Amino acid sequence: MSQLSSRREVLQFGAAFAAGQLIGGVTPVGAIEPIKRNGTSKMKLSCAAYSFREQLTGKKEPNWTLDDFIDFCARNGLEGTELTSYYFPKEITSEYLAHLKHKTFLLGLDISGTPVSNNFCLPAGAERDKHVAHVKQWVDYAAALASPCMRIFSGSTPKGHTEAEARAWCVECIEECCTYAGQKGVFLALENHGGLSATAEGLLAIVRRVRSPWFGVNLDTGNFNSSDPYAELAQVAPYAVTVQVKTEVKPAGSAKHPADLAKFVGILRDANYRGYVALEYEAAEDPNVAVPRHLAELRKLIG
Repeated sequence: MSQLSSRREVLQFGAAFAAGQLIGGVTPVGAIEPIKRNGTSKMKLSCAAYSFREQLTGKKEPNWTLDDFIDFCARNGLEGTELTSYYFPKEITSEYLAHLKHKTFLLGLDISGTPVSNNFCLPAGAERDKHVAHVKQWVDYAAALASPCMRIFSGSTPKGHTEAEARAWCVECIEECCTYAGQKGVFLALENHGGLSATAEGLLAIVRRVRSPWFGVNLDTGNFNSSDPYAELAQVAPYAVTVQVKTEVKPAGSAKHPADLAKFVGILRDANYRGYVALEYEAAEDPNVAVPRHLAELRKLIG
């Protein structure tokens, strides 16, 4: 290596380090930046199994399995189906995963994502190892399903520890799991979901520290509760690799009220987002009635 090229690399590293300091904290070289996509924004429509959580857990009739939910997605003309991990059988076999893959393929559906639950705000030890192993296990399941993306959570700062400590632990866990997921061709997508990721600032403080090309954001449009959640969504949208759309928002000091879905879609277009938009319905109306109506509205908006 010549002295000139070596000096250039040092200068580039110094510039990257300085830029990291300017955005608040050190941003490691190799951490993800806003996703650059060629072409114009293009969105495909999916639905989250969580929308039918009471039917999928037997709390409300008609009781459903994931097969029933997949059939619903096909009947409603969707391109994708989001199979939340909570509704899989307790014993997950390779035969069952092959069945889901077979069924969705014949129905013309992609499995757009497989959301899981985890807590990465834990110090090194057995409890943290358990959560990391859980996410890696689901990476294997996602790969078997040909699901390209897995939603993950950050977790919250445990008592007796600082937010900075929790963030460092979270980044360590995400990077370890992303290394594993990348070997299987699966993205990990961090959701804005309370705890360290409750605000755009908190979420990006994690995102900008993670060094992996297999990492991005699961943008949930209903989970920011500042005075202007739409502004927070616009901050985070450039990092999104998958999106969950809620039909309500709850700004600070306000009751829940209907979301401006057209505004959501506009934010995604401005970020040149290309990928799946999954309706994740949580409102009070019967999902069997409300979900098809909201899907029809979203279909018109995304074109």
